[in-house]
Amino acid sequence: MTTASLSGPGNRLRARLAAPGIIVVPGVYDALSARLAERAGFECAFMSGYGVSATKLALPDAGLISYREMLDQGRDVCAAVSIPLIGDGDTGFGNPVNVRRTVGGYHGAGFACVMIEDQVSPKRCGYARGVEVVPRAEALMRLRAALDARDAIRAAGGEVLVIGRTDSRVGEGFDEALWRAEAFADLGADIVYFEGPQSTAEMETLCRRVTAVPTMLAQLEKEGRAIVSPAQAEAIGYKLALFGVTALNLTIRALRDGFAMMREGRHPGADRLVTFDELYDTVGFPDYYALESRYAPKGD
Repeated sequence: MTTASLSGPGNRLRARLAAPGIIVVPGVYDALSARLAERAGFECAFMSGYGVSATKLALPDAGLISYREMLDQGRDVCAAVSIPLIGDGDTGFGNPVNVRRTVGGYHGAGFACVMIEDQVSPKRCGYARGVEVVPRAEALMRLRAALDARDAIRAAGGEVLVIGRTDSRVGEGFDEALWRAEAFADLGADIVYFEGPQSTAEMETLCRRVTAVPTMLAQLEKEGRAIVSPAQAEAIGYKLALFGVTALNLTIRALRDGFAMMREGRHPGADRLVTFDELYDTVGFPDYYALESRYAPKGD
């Protein structure tokens, strides 16, 4: 394995998973949001299918965005930052052969990790109406294909991790979701994600039963749902705390409120805006000018 591959995003994420402390993972949806997450000091980020579908297409996370659209967005997002990124691979965009292609494509785009879930296709956001999962055997075959792709990448000197996700809690019940989470860990998933636990007791049971690999808790700002802090999640036994759509939520509110003010003839005040210098810096003008100067013609 080359030095470059040893320092690649997959290996860096694996090393961080082995180190103490919970990893707080913000959801991002484009290159700029990923850069801002990195500048805020996050060690890892998650490119959310919900966020990409919303911002790229203005459509809901209901299986409408394609593999190619996610892959193209992923290349730009991965190129904008140096922190490891987790890519939302949905159901793998087809049968097990498609799943293998998805994992390989995401690795090639620069992702450290790919999440594969057990919903039927077309999938939808885990909190949407009508979520259904495939039978156990199909879910395991789908994950096996993802892990085979991972292993082939490793054999070639690369590294990518795979998250096994189950969305079976709502439709099939806690026992089925727990069975799938344990089965995904036993199969060899690098991380297990049980979507939508209904209580702290369910979280604790999951983390007590799945100990061979790290578990991830997703948090959603939804009325009637309490937010579990990263410290609380770590005490329960989770290794990753994902806030998948928080950044998108913040963006929508800021744009909605700002556009409403401008439409009314008012202008957002300084308390709602970054300074011009901050804006200039965030989009990369200082780095651009440094390179421009480096390659400027020199006098005789």
